[in-house]
Amino acid sequence: MPRADLVSDAELLHDHGTQFGDFYARHERRLLAYLVRRTGRGEVAADLSAEVFAAALAACRRGAPIPDVPVAWLFAIANHKLADGVRRARVEDNARRKLQMRALELTRGQVSEIEGLYGESEVDSLVRGLSADQRQAVLAYVVDECAYSDIAAGLQCSESVVRKRVSRGLARLRLRLEEAR
Repeated sequence: MPRADLVSDAELLHDHGTQFGDFYARHERRLLAYLVRRTGRGEVAADLSAEVFAAALAACRRGAPIPDVPVAWLFAIANHKLADGVRRARVEDNARRKLQMRALELTRGQVSEIEGLYGESEVDSLVRGLSADQRQAVLAYVVDECAYSDIAAGLQCSESVVRKRVSRGLARLRLRLEEAR
């Protein structure tokens, strides 16, 4: 069996997710960082992350087609779970319960570690000057490497609107960087 780091995401998800643990390990921190940035709370991010990965695993076990870019699919699931959580004002746990996975019980240290995934950085200080719409689109596209279509689905707007927000946001960031020189 080839090393997990030499296998593509799509290969890890084939065969009903038999190598799903490797896919999870590869993307867990990135997804947590994204979710803590979007929610601002480590515990909520951890709950959402568990539900996102459980939904992805359930889809693999059902034999659902594996998308060409599984990480984009994972973040699309995350965006849907975020939108559902906002609408319901709580994190759903249906996928986790269907797979009979226990609820996460985090220590304060684990919550702090998750929240630390999204610490203040140079990027944060640069994007703080963007409008909320531009900031969301730029971070999703550049930092989280989501596809325009996935961002549009998560933000419930058209792909062309997302493209304009990213383009204008990046132009503004470029200008700010040039002014800082």
